[in-house]
Amino acid sequence: MQSARDSARDCGGGSGRDTGRHARDSARPFAGRPSRSLAAALAAGTVLLDGGLACQLEAQGCDLSDALWSARLLADGPEQIEAAHTAYVRAGAQVLITASYQASFEGFGRRGTGRAEAAALFARSVELARRAAGSVERDVWVAASVGPYGAVTADGAEYRGRYGLSVRELERFHRPRIDALAAAGPDVLALETVPDTDEAEALLRVAGECGLPVWLSYTVADGQTRARQPLEEAFGLAAGHEHVVAVGVNCCDPADADRAVRTAAEVTGRPVVVYPNSGERWDAGRRGWTGGATFDPGRVGAWQAAGARLVGGCCRVGPDTIAELAVLLGASAANHAEGGTEDPEAG
Repeated sequence: MQSARDSARDCGGGSGRDTGRHARDSARPFAGRPSRSLAAALAAGTVLLDGGLACQLEAQGCDLSDALWSARLLADGPEQIEAAHTAYVRAGAQVLITASYQASFEGFGRRGTGRAEAAALFARSVELARRAAGSVERDVWVAASVGPYGAVTADGAEYRGRYGLSVRELERFHRPRIDALAAAGPDVLALETVPDTDEAEALLRVAGECGLPVWLSYTVADGQTRARQPLEEAFGLAAGHEHVVAVGVNCCDPADADRAVRTAAEVTGRPVVVYPNSGERWDAGRRGWTGGATFDPGRVGAWQAAGARLVGGCCRVGPDTIAELAVLLGASAANHAEGGTEDPEAG
């Protein structure tokens, strides 16, 4: 395996000292702004998410063994992140999720990055996705990824939850991250891979302060959150939060997603977001994937029928699979139009 230093070179890296240049670039007007809100698009039909950013970066030759994972490339190889986003746009994705999932001021600080430079890296994550979105002449939304506290510890804690932190402590951790991302002007915040209800409560409170729409998606297993809480309770937290445009699951087994989609729709009455993993299993100790892929793009019809309106893939789901989903969703939309109905709930 390449060293982190080799990876920085091979993936277009540098010292990260060009942050100021990118920060200046980010002040320029962006192309690729969507013509309508994501909420309006979800009311009209199904919207296609991208797939796993890390798997595409690895396919491009990047070594993600650093504790910052793909967020390291915001400093060392931003052109690789833009290329990965562009691959998903070309595959048909209508929403790009930024490379900020594992980013934190604390994590950047451990590599010697000051707070001002770290804030510029958060902004860069939005800028890179926006540039890729502008490579096509259609609506593409940029979702700023707000990963869980457990992602930042880089020890698999996002698949366990229950960190021993209070809701208030989690709020204090997430607030500067959300503020930095919101200031960069994404179309929506993706509160994703949330393992338990305490963290969901903290994220919803802080995100409610920034004025942006959000989606909330849990990582689940066996009909519960990863912290073993009932999904009805978990999804119910979105009630009363008008800024939440979709509720659902990601970073889970495709089979676990099937049941969760229906539960999310029944509990919240909101559009459901669903983007599971390939079906392979992450071994945090060995930092590798085991098992075989079980993601079947053909599941999308059942997800739509159950209430899903924002669909895609997470870890190990690449552009080829997103392209298959795009074809299926295009056929579904054509059949829907031929049926003469404009009711988005008709599936």
